[in-house]
Amino acid sequence: MKIVLTGAGSGGHITPLLAVAEEIKRRYPKAQLVYIGQKGDKLGDIAAHDPNIDQAFTVRAGKFRRYHGEGLRQLLDVPSTLKNIRDFFYVLIGIFQSRKLLRRLQPDVIFIKGGFVGVPVGLSAAQLHIPYVTHDSDAIPGLANRIIARWAAYHAVALPPETYRYPSNKTVMTGIPLKADFVPVTEALRRRYRQELGLPGKSKVLFIIGGGLGAQRVNQAVSEAVPHLLSEFPDLRVIHGAGRANESELNDLYAKKLSPAEQGRLQVEGFIDDVYRYSGAADIVITRAGATNLAEFALQGKACIVVPSPFLAGGHQLKNAEYLAAKRAAVILTEPDLTADPHRLARQVSDLLRDDKQRRQLAANLAGFAKPGASVELAKIITELAK
Repeated sequence: MKIVLTGAGSGGHITPLLAVAEEIKRRYPKAQLVYIGQKGDKLGDIAAHDPNIDQAFTVRAGKFRRYHGEGLRQLLDVPSTLKNIRDFFYVLIGIFQSRKLLRRLQPDVIFIKGGFVGVPVGLSAAQLHIPYVTHDSDAIPGLANRIIARWAAYHAVALPPETYRYPSNKTVMTGIPLKADFVPVTEALRRRYRQELGLPGKSKVLFIIGGGLGAQRVNQAVSEAVPHLLSEFPDLRVIHGAGRANESELNDLYAKKLSPAEQGRLQVEGFIDDVYRYSGAADIVITRAGATNLAEFALQGKACIVVPSPFLAGGHQLKNAEYLAAKRAAVILTEPDLTADPHRLARQVSDLLRDDKQRRQLAANLAGFAKPGASVELAKIITELAK
């Protein structure tokens, strides 16, 4: 059984893909899993080096740049327009490369998690009559999956099928596949995570994650808040997942703002592979509104402060945040909130650290969204097609 898995561009594409790979290997240890990533992807090495991936390749792919809320102003953005024209030719090159690669690999089935690498791979698979399954984590399907939708064997989705415009007979609600490490966090498990990370068992722990590539605006707001919080709470430990591109800059920034003793209670990381351990150890998690991270923290039952990105195409993070706010499942802070009041984030974290009851309520409400078993269900769909 040979299965190709493809997805790139963000941790929200790669992490679920690897969760499915892990489950397929658990069920079929002899299955050959091949990853096709996007040439130049900053996170591509994560999938390529995963122990469940037997081979890894890259092809060209192009991104169509459009930003939520920008409207016709985008047409006046000459650099973005030129990049879109360039990337159109990258897609053509990617289709040629994908066809050649798929002819050589001859996979039984393809799993397409999302990201623009799915376009050349999906279009080539359709031409070669190779069945493929797509997956959408958000309420608004990504553009890449929409482009290749008509030829998909199945559309696996995170939310009820009626949320999407896919054919109902080909749409299956699976939830978001998560790695097996994400489980409900008991008090005993939280203590174990803290011990593994070298954190004092009775300390307060704040964990910040902006995604695999980081989130610059969140990092800026957090860097303003952390000095105040470390001063206010002598027992606070802060772990800041800054993203690979921002790690060095943030370390330098904190070195200027914090005393040596305060720096000893702060840890800045680039890409974090074992997110489950850090989030599981935390009292509060600050995160973007990406569907995958939210699903992970829901399964763990974590109190979250969510800062949605307002610019991603389709505004899907804003919609995710609105949904959580309506169910009182997270504290939502918008980027305009943080810009208007630089101390807003520090006050919000401070209030939550002092209010055990509110933290427990937020955690319980978010846990109501948890849908375990998505990896198992997707692995079944994919392997059944491969037989």
